[in-house]
Amino acid sequence: MQKTVLTLAIALAALTACTTKRIYYFQEGPVYGSTYHISYEYKMSKSLEKEIDGILERINISMSTYDPTSVLSRINNNDSTARVDRDLRRVIEVGHEVSERSGGAFDMTVAPLVNAWGFGFTAREKVTKEMIDSLLQFTGYRKIRIEGDRLIKEDPRIMIDPNAITPGYVSDVIAGLFDSLGIKNYLVEIGGELRCLGKNKEGTSWRVGVDKPLENALTREIQQVFHLSHTAVATSGNYRHFYEENGVKYAHTINPKTGYPAMSNLLSATIFTDECIYADAYATVCMVLGFEKAREFCSGIPDVQAYFIYSDSDGSVKTWQTPGVQAMIQD
Repeated sequence: MQKTVLTLAIALAALTACTTKRIYYFQEGPVYGSTYHISYEYKMSKSLEKEIDGILERINISMSTYDPTSVLSRINNNDSTARVDRDLRRVIEVGHEVSERSGGAFDMTVAPLVNAWGFGFTAREKVTKEMIDSLLQFTGYRKIRIEGDRLIKEDPRIMIDPNAITPGYVSDVIAGLFDSLGIKNYLVEIGGELRCLGKNKEGTSWRVGVDKPLENALTREIQQVFHLSHTAVATSGNYRHFYEENGVKYAHTINPKTGYPAMSNLLSATIFTDECIYADAYATVCMVLGFEKAREFCSGIPDVQAYFIYSDSDGSVKTWQTPGVQAMIQD
């Protein structure tokens, strides 16, 4: 699976011992077409590397769109023997919930459209209005449902792309492992989507930076640093993952209603909430809705905080945030 989003710059702890003889372990590597970084304080003398690797592999087997043997790939290819496992069930159920809440701005059945525009798991096609109109006939989150352990599709051509929600879900699952073991200090980041608790090895809050929206930049610059101790956060932006053809820029976020890339003055959306699966999905919703509608959407959800980077009418880059964000900013 792959998801390209605005990468969060994270100040992670290196391996170190504490006065209480606890140890901060650090693990990183490539995963799902991106990277992951995990730091956690653990009292045992052995890391949780095998357990973490097991979770990463389990979810890859469940919902990779690149592995033809994954559960999701088999469902997409109409394998009647494929059964929905617990991981895929959770992602589909939350995806449906967010789709309903956002009025369809989030929709995992956009896979054929994402593929057609060249941002999915097949080669880019020559896009025409007729093609988009045809693909829209078999997209729509209400055209799928789970019955028992089977995913029912109203049309066999329907395909699911969960990559706008999976990294956040994986962060939650690994955080759940840490919670079950009584680990009080950790940061889990999968593909730029993260969940954290407690403090870093220096005994201070976790520092998470959001990039400036710079196209084609050789190096990244930080727009804002947040100090976090108990939250999940995800960022989505269109200025890094796009291509230009005949002078037109095509962004990777697809509007499920129009079938075309969503382009607006919203450059990036960072969402803070309790579970990363929701933060991940809501960040995508915001990029589809655009600045004004995204601001209204986030303001209407009590447990969500948001930080937007956008361009105003004269092209100047500005920021907007919900009231709770200020407490996360420390000069």
